[in-house]
Amino acid sequence: MKKRVIAIDPGNTKSALCIIDVETLVPLYTLLAENEEVRKFIKELQTDEFDYAAIEMLQSYGNLIGKDVLDTAVWIGRFYEVLKRKLGKDPTMIYRKEEASHICHSVRAGDSEIRRALIDRFCTHDFRTGRGTIKAPDFFKGFKKDLWAAYAVGLTYIETKMEV
Repeated sequence: MKKRVIAIDPGNTKSALCIIDVETLVPLYTLLAENEEVRKFIKELQTDEFDYAAIEMLQSYGNLIGKDVLDTAVWIGRFYEVLKRKLGKDPTMIYRKEEASHICHSVRAGDSEIRRALIDRFCTHDFRTGRGTIKAPDFFKGFKKDLWAAYAVGLTYIETKMEV
């Protein structure tokens, strides 16, 4: 049986979700939607559609935080609970610095550096966007915005927290 990870990059109003095959690291399904739609999607999944879960967790940098960050924290908790009910075990929390360090070997790497490292590692012909074209899709076909971050959460979980 194939093992799959569901990974979430939470936001205050929209979140990204990516289901990744553990053995091939191929993204099997992606969703970028309003938070309630993402939560509903998870609730409707069958328990055999994923085996592990990882959520990007907020991390304090000593700065003041605003309403958006607090709203994101609430959604992390809501996703955590629905995933725990589905899996029967706690999802793993992945910090942004873990992702950056694992994928780019630097805790200072930002979104564009992470995306570039993923394209360089996995793509076969579209080294500019990583998506390819309709006739010649590449590894990250259909990816946009926060889907890259969701994939990075899952990849970091698979390669640093799992025993494959």
